[in-house]
Amino acid sequence: MNKEDVVKRFRITDGDKFRLSDVDPADVCGFDLEKDDAKELLGAGVKRLHGLQERLYAEGRWSLLVIFQAMDAAGKDGTIEHVMSGINPQGCEVTSFKAPSTIELRHDFLWRTTCALPERGHIGIFNRSYYEEVLVARVHRSVLEAQNLPPKLITDDIWRERLESIRDFEQHLSRNGVAIVKFFLHVSKDEQRRRLLARIDEPDKNWKFDSRDLAERGHWDEYMDAYENAIRGTATKSAPWHVIPADHKWFTRLAVAAAIGETLEQLDPHFPTVDDDMRKAMAQARKVLASEERSQRAKAD
Repeated sequence: MNKEDVVKRFRITDGDKFRLSDVDPADVCGFDLEKDDAKELLGAGVKRLHGLQERLYAEGRWSLLVIFQAMDAAGKDGTIEHVMSGINPQGCEVTSFKAPSTIELRHDFLWRTTCALPERGHIGIFNRSYYEEVLVARVHRSVLEAQNLPPKLITDDIWRERLESIRDFEQHLSRNGVAIVKFFLHVSKDEQRRRLLARIDEPDKNWKFDSRDLAERGHWDEYMDAYENAIRGTATKSAPWHVIPADHKWFTRLAVAAAIGETLEQLDPHFPTVDDDMRKAMAQARKVLASEERSQRAKAD
C-alpha cells in the first residue's frame, strides 16, 4: 500500500456512515518496518514537506491549518515534533490550547482560536482546538457552565448547534484561502495505560505525568462517543478528518506526514514568477556585485 492509499484509508469526508469502532488503533496497513526503515521513510516525508512549505511561504496565497485532537498520551506532541522537524520556523506556528482564560471565557467559543489562525503563506498547527468545546465541555458539564452563556441557550441542541457552527466556520475559512487538515490520533485504552505507566516508571518521563490524565481516562467511553459525534458532524471535503491509528508511533507519524504532504500538493503552490523589470534589476545587481568582486581581487593582487 502506497502513501496515497494510506491517507485515503483513514480520511473522512462524509461522516454519515463513520463509526470510530471501525478503526483499529493498532492498524499499520500491513507494513512491517524496522525502526531504521521507518525513520528513513519519515525523513523522506519531512523532506517533502520542507520543499512544499517553502513554495507555500514564497507564494503567500494559501495558508494551512493543521488540527490535532487526541486522548492523553496518544502522541500529539511527538508527532508534531517529528513530522514538522524540517519546517522553516519562520513560516510555521504551533498553538497549544489549554483551559480558557477569564478573558477567553467572555467571548464565543471560536474566538480564541480565530486569533491564532495562520496568515497567508504560513502553516498553523493547533495542538487541541475549538473541538475541545464539543469534547471536554460535553463530557464535563462544569466546563460549559463556566462559559456564562444565557441559560435559555443551553438546551439539548447545543452540541448539534456547536457542530454546525464549526462546520460553517471551517467552510468560511476554506472559502478564504485556508486549507484545513484535521487529525484524531486514535490510541487504544490498553496502549494509553502502557504509556501512562511509562510516565510513572521511567524517571526521564516523570515530568509528563499529570494526575488529571488518569481522571480523564475514567471518562473514556464518554470521550469516544463525543469524538465520534464531532467527526460525524464536521467531516467535509473541504475540512476532512483523518482518524489515524496511534498505537504505533512510527506509523502515526508516517501517516500524518503523508496526509499533510498530500494536502499541500493539492494546493500546488509555486514560487513567484519574475517579471521583466525584476530581471533587469537583477542583471544590474549582478554587474555591481561582479564589479565589487573584481575590485577586491585587484586589491588582493
